[in-house]
Amino acid sequence: MRLKILLVRVSSLGDVLHNLPMVADLRRHFPDAAIDWVVEEAYVSLVRLHPGVRRIVPFALRRWRKSLGSAATRAEIGAFWRSLRAERYDLVFDTQGLLKTGVIMGAARLAPGGRKIGLGNRSEGSGYEALSRIFHTDSIRLDPRTHAVARARLVAARALGYSVDSAAEFGLPAVDGAPPPAWMPAAPYVVFFHGTARAAKKWPSAHWIALGRQLAPMPVLLAWGSAAEKIEAEAIAAGLPQAQVLPQLSMEEAVRLARNAALAVGVDTGLTHIAAAFVRPTVEIYADSPRWKTEGNWSPLIVNLGDQGDPPSVDQVAAAALALLGRA
Repeated sequence: MRLKILLVRVSSLGDVLHNLPMVADLRRHFPDAAIDWVVEEAYVSLVRLHPGVRRIVPFALRRWRKSLGSAATRAEIGAFWRSLRAERYDLVFDTQGLLKTGVIMGAARLAPGGRKIGLGNRSEGSGYEALSRIFHTDSIRLDPRTHAVARARLVAARALGYSVDSAAEFGLPAVDGAPPPAWMPAAPYVVFFHGTARAAKKWPSAHWIALGRQLAPMPVLLAWGSAAEKIEAEAIAAGLPQAQVLPQLSMEEAVRLARNAALAVGVDTGLTHIAAAFVRPTVEIYADSPRWKTEGNWSPLIVNLGDQGDPPSVDQVAAAALALLGRA
C-alpha cells in the first residue's frame, strides 16, 4: 500500500530546514510514500528543492493576519483549507507543536485507520503549546534536550517503529545549474550571515571587519533582510575594501548564495544553517543561544564555536575559517 503522509511544519526558516531529514528517513523506510508538506509561503522555495516532497500546501498566516477583513484574503484562506482537505492521509505529522499547527493537523482528513502524530512535550527553549496535543492520536515524548534535526526524525521513527541510525540527509541538490545572478562573483567568495532578529545573538560589527581582513583578498558578500541589517552590512563593508553589500534577496536567491559559497560564516540563523545543510564549509557562531540545539553536527566541514553567553573570539573564528579554506 502506498502511504500518503502530510508534514506540518510551517516556520521558521531554520526549523523548516531542520525538518527536511525526516523526509529522507520516511523515504528510506517507505520508498513509495507520497509526502506532502504545509509550510509558510516564504519557505516554499526551500521545501520545493527536496525531490522527496510531492506536494506543497502554502500557508500565509503572516500575510493574512494583516488583512483578515479583505475578501481576497478570505478567499485565499478558503482555498488553503480546500487544498489541505483535498487528500486523505494515512499519517499526519505536526513537528512544531503550536496551536496553529495543531489546528492545521486537526483539519487534515485521514484515510481509514489513519493517525495524527505530534510532539508530546516541550523541548528546552521552544515555543511549544501543550494544547496542540488535543489534535493528536499519538503524542511522542522526547528528551527536552533533543537536537532540532533529531527531534522530527525521532517523532517519525518512534511512531512507525524504525530506528534513526544514519547521518542526517537534507536532500538538497548540491549542484546549481542556473546561470549566476549579476551580484554573484565569478571568484570563490565568503558570505557573512551577520543578521538575526534577536540582538543578543549578534556578533559585533568590529569582529566581522577584523575577520574579513584576515580572509583578504577573498571577496566577502554581506546579506541582509531588514533596514537595520542593511545598515549593519554597510558599516561592515565600510571597513572591508573587498566586501560587497548585496541587494535584498528573495528566499530562492538567499539559498543560492549559501549553496555556492566557498565559505559561510554566520550567527545562529536560518541562512547559516542552510549553508551547513548544503555541507558548504561553514563556521557557526553561537553567542546567546544553546549550541546543542541547532549546531551542524553532520559534517567535519561545519565548525561550531561559542555557546550561550560565551561568544567566540575573532581569532577563534578566523582560525576555523582559514583551516576550512586550507589556509591555516
